[in-house]
Amino acid sequence: MYLEEIIGEVQLENDRFECKSILNREDAVRWLKTISGFANASGGDFYIGVEDKSHKLIGFVRKDADNERNYFNNQVNEHLFPRPRISIAFLPYKVRGQERFVLRASVMESEVKPIILKYKGIPAIFMRRDGFTGGATYEEIIEMSIKSSNTQYDTLVSDVKYDFKKLLKLRNFFCEHSDGKELREKALYSMGFVSKEGFLANGAVLFADDYRGGKTEIMCSVYSGTGRGSNRIVTVNRYNGPITDTINYAMDFVSQRMNRSMIKRNDRRTNVDAFPKRALFEGVINAVAHRDYYQDGTQIQLDLFRDRLEISSPGGFYRGEKFGKNYDLSGIISKRRNELISGVLVACNVMEAAGTGFEKIAEDYAEADERHRPYIYAASDHFTLVLPDLTYEQGVADSDLSAIAFVPVPDGTEHDEKVLSFCYHQARRASEIAKFLGLSDSTYFRKMILENLVKNGYLIKSKTARVAVFRTNAEMVSPE
Repeated sequence: MYLEEIIGEVQLENDRFECKSILNREDAVRWLKTISGFANASGGDFYIGVEDKSHKLIGFVRKDADNERNYFNNQVNEHLFPRPRISIAFLPYKVRGQERFVLRASVMESEVKPIILKYKGIPAIFMRRDGFTGGATYEEIIEMSIKSSNTQYDTLVSDVKYDFKKLLKLRNFFCEHSDGKELREKALYSMGFVSKEGFLANGAVLFADDYRGGKTEIMCSVYSGTGRGSNRIVTVNRYNGPITDTINYAMDFVSQRMNRSMIKRNDRRTNVDAFPKRALFEGVINAVAHRDYYQDGTQIQLDLFRDRLEISSPGGFYRGEKFGKNYDLSGIISKRRNELISGVLVACNVMEAAGTGFEKIAEDYAEADERHRPYIYAASDHFTLVLPDLTYEQGVADSDLSAIAFVPVPDGTEHDEKVLSFCYHQARRASEIAKFLGLSDSTYFRKMILENLVKNGYLIKSKTARVAVFRTNAEMVSPE
């Protein structure tokens, strides 16, 4: 039998069609190129279990067809970023009375481009043209980037079917923060939660009761002192789940561990929490609402120190500037990165439509002295809100360096200790390190200082948002 007999139309080699007898396990990149090329072009159908040239059906028994689908999904999830929308169907047919299946993976044109194929650590961008897949040209990459530059992750349509019964946690969260009112389906439709075809938007998926993916991961840590490098970690907890549970988990984690004490304020003693509840809640909500959900392998971080709480969210301010330590919270303007997620949180009455969350934090700390003022700093790949512990009399320690000990670096320089200390608790870009040292970001600086530390295992070099960053190797350097 031939493919045309079960799909009812003649298929010629073109931009939207390709066949494979079986998925190559030894060289998966060869067929992954086609999937990424389809997504970067106008989409296409990828048949598995069909001879490429003749279109003769090879097919699979039911069990093997299921294994082939699972392998396909695993490879796509691991190597294509962001994952394109793909619908997989089993096409049945019979040979001598025995049922067999062909798989059809229908790849939709991606609204976010380019789709990047990362294989064995090497990223590449492919385009489908004239029935073949090849590397995208510079002009094609620029065009793709311009067209998708304004597309937000949370508003894209997923392949998950809408089911109001699977949104019980969101409905309870809404009820809790809306004076007992019930969340209506009509409200979800009006904010773009569900497509006309009945599929959830990406942001809506993150509110589903059964969501356990990495997009909502949060890591909460407690340190014994005031720094990461010189103090041991007392507790490290991770959580994955729907956004509403992530918010509740973060609040409970800090509330159960923060100090409460009597302090003297305006000539009278007052019972004070380490972190005002409203300020804490606003900080968590902002981290969730403004997180860059395109970034895989990242998480919101809550780091609780003796003198402060740091709430860090992946992604800098959306279309906002990068800045260092900024105490003027009421003057910070950040456009919404996630319209749908923010809209849901506004509907639940936990986020202001006008985006005044930072102002509320400033209000809660209005009576605090200079040592207990909250601040925020933003880089290209993250932003961090720092809430001082109001029960810690000394205030926030102002130091970028950690006390460290290490064996001298072979062919080392006088700058090694400062570099390793500066990068001990946070990955830094080369330009940040050079600025900290008061040096120019030169070839000599990178080769003789940074690369020498990398070569000898003292620094770990990696990439964040396509930019090289350096972090101290804790196995080679220890806190004093």
